[in-house]
Amino acid sequence: MAPQREISAWRPSVPGIVEVFHAHYTEYAYPMHVHDAWTLLIVDAGAVRYDLDRHEHGTPRDTVSLLPPHIPHNGAPATEHGFRKRVLYLDGSRLGDDLIGPAVDGPDLVDPVLRRRVGQLHTALAHPGDELEADSRLTLVSERLRGRLRPRTAAAPARADRPLARELRGLLDERLVEGIALDEAARLVHAHPAHLVRAFSGAFGIAPHQYLMARRVDRARRLLLDGRPPVEVAAATGFYDQSHLTRHFRRLVGVTPGRYARS
Repeated sequence: MAPQREISAWRPSVPGIVEVFHAHYTEYAYPMHVHDAWTLLIVDAGAVRYDLDRHEHGTPRDTVSLLPPHIPHNGAPATEHGFRKRVLYLDGSRLGDDLIGPAVDGPDLVDPVLRRRVGQLHTALAHPGDELEADSRLTLVSERLRGRLRPRTAAAPARADRPLARELRGLLDERLVEGIALDEAARLVHAHPAHLVRAFSGAFGIAPHQYLMARRVDRARRLLLDGRPPVEVAAATGFYDQSHLTRHFRRLVGVTPGRYARS
């Protein structure tokens, strides 16, 4: 089989993410190198073996690997078929230097919940216009990573903060078309971003990004029934483009905007 080297890389407009990198390698091996950012890695097929701080590690199923900045590491396929991986490079605003030591000691986290959440985050990052969802998911992923690297005694279950949730709902309603970044919303209501997401979900049973998209789709339905074409409706309701509208519209309504309008 010929060696495979397929990659895609981009920088999303989500605070804290330096780069998204997806790759499929069969024979390529990384030499020793360092990054100035955190490397958050999941492997979708195959496996990777690597050395970090002179200790050998690997990526079995359901593992999330977190390689700290400035620590030399390499990487090579652990199977004859290579590996397919998805990587996020995160700056210090998401994970602080105080976590470098714990990450060196235990970079491979066997955590199916975390693994699923990182995969969902990559899915959101693949679609321009879903930045609020990606930011919310990254905030919760970062919180779980910090909890795994610095475990604390179990805290009492968080109660729904309904006043805070209503404040965020008001902001989302006001910014229905232009949208609002999670960090800005957190500053305006004086709350930590992770607590804000949890408070909203606990109070209303739906995540902030899901609420925003549902409101946008509702408005899109009215405009489509007024006879406006989908491309105009997408722009008028805050979607990145027509395909972005179509994806969320079909998810919530069950049909495409064009078919809905023709009905």
